[in-house]
Amino acid sequence: MTNNRNSPIEISKAEFKKVGYQLIDTISDFMNTIDERPVTTGETPAQIQNVLGNSSLPEDGVPVSALVSKTADLLLNHSLLNGHPKFFGYITSSPTPIGALADLLAAAVNPNVGANILSPIATEIEKQTIKWLAEFIGIAPSCGGILVSGGNMANFTAFLAARTAKAPKSIKETGLMNMHDEMILYCSKATHTWVEKAAVLFGHGTKAIRWIPADADNKMKTEILSQTIKDDLNKGKKPFLVIANAGDVSTGAVDNLSEIAAICKAHDLWFHVDGAYGIPAAVIPRYKNMFKGIEEADSIALDPHKWLYAPLEAGCTLVKNPQHLVDTYSAHPVYYNFDNSEDEPSLNFYEYGLQNSRGFRALKVWMALQQAGKNGYIEMINKNIELSQLLFEEAKKHPEIEAISNNLSITTFRYVPADYLQDEKINETYLNGLNEKLLNELQRGGELFLSNAVVADKYCLRACIVNFRTSAKDIVEIIEIIAREGKQLHQKFSSKAG
Repeated sequence: MTNNRNSPIEISKAEFKKVGYQLIDTISDFMNTIDERPVTTGETPAQIQNVLGNSSLPEDGVPVSALVSKTADLLLNHSLLNGHPKFFGYITSSPTPIGALADLLAAAVNPNVGANILSPIATEIEKQTIKWLAEFIGIAPSCGGILVSGGNMANFTAFLAARTAKAPKSIKETGLMNMHDEMILYCSKATHTWVEKAAVLFGHGTKAIRWIPADADNKMKTEILSQTIKDDLNKGKKPFLVIANAGDVSTGAVDNLSEIAAICKAHDLWFHVDGAYGIPAAVIPRYKNMFKGIEEADSIALDPHKWLYAPLEAGCTLVKNPQHLVDTYSAHPVYYNFDNSEDEPSLNFYEYGLQNSRGFRALKVWMALQQAGKNGYIEMINKNIELSQLLFEEAKKHPEIEAISNNLSITTFRYVPADYLQDEKINETYLNGLNEKLLNELQRGGELFLSNAVVADKYCLRACIVNFRTSAKDIVEIIEIIAREGKQLHQKFSSKAG
């Protein structure tokens, strides 16, 4: 008997090749001309909905060729292009072309990288990717880890491992409610909002967070950290976790990791480094001292989809002792038959994190690391830092732009009208409002894309360069765009005020 089932979702070999080749041609043309396109169309949700249409779900199927062509047009012509050389918003990188091919290949095989038996080669590739990432940033390749969706999940995964390691062994059965001592965690005021989510979602509450002040350089004040821990111990609290930033989200500052590591060691606390953005810079020899102390970390968050240019999604949790992940996440219900090897135990990634079913995120990271090699990444990351420094210097030189901060590949600055010192109506409140309006105009305008930061109570424009397409020419051009648009907005609002 032959298998002659004709499924409505199947595509014949000939049509798949034809449509696939056409799509690859379209994508390659898009990548080759991305710098000629606007960063964004600035279309409103209503305009996008109008383009998409408001038809009902079709009763009958649509031909594949027409569907793929229409969908490519929608995505390529109505998206914000974070691969554009003038995209500097948030911490979203330009995605590697090989990553796009890797995702296609991964989706074609569709392994479930939750258990080794379901994903034999994918599991080994993820294990190797974890080892390479550890080597890349300069920590022991013997550590364990798992790829997750992004920074929130990478930090959440480490947070729960820290709690399991430092809480009484009964916590899995009795939970937090029956603990006599309140578990306390410590982080800089510059820490990303993930920590508040974790405290709320995992039952601690935001009052369990001790927000340690940052200095003028946005680094945690370690002497205050040390004293705060001692105060909590004297009050009968149970400190368990300290979070350090290796590239804070607003300014890119790196905490004094070695000092924080020593404090954690003295009090037997879990030392976690949120390096989701900045930790890849540890690969550059001249920044080795800046990241000194990461080898002492119990866990590290690192996002390949940030400064390793992987397409979304690709976050990573690295843990010095992977048994802590197993202690936190492992379960063995009777319907799991995932450990049936008689030769050697298998690594099953469902035991390392929150997910059971997991996509093959590692492939795009693994392939890109090989394509560029360590030296290729050193070159690209170093170039991003140099361009960020160039932006800071160009901002300082311009009479109407004030340079505020520069760390790693993040520069903050703001537009300041030339008549600022002479006009009594212009004050800090006005400047903050003006720069907020300016950011909104720039984000809609399509010439470039920035985000924002508040530094020393100043509302700033923020450029984070994690882009392998950006050049010095782009940096010089965006300074002129910002000055031009800032001047126009100032004239508009100052005339209204007058």
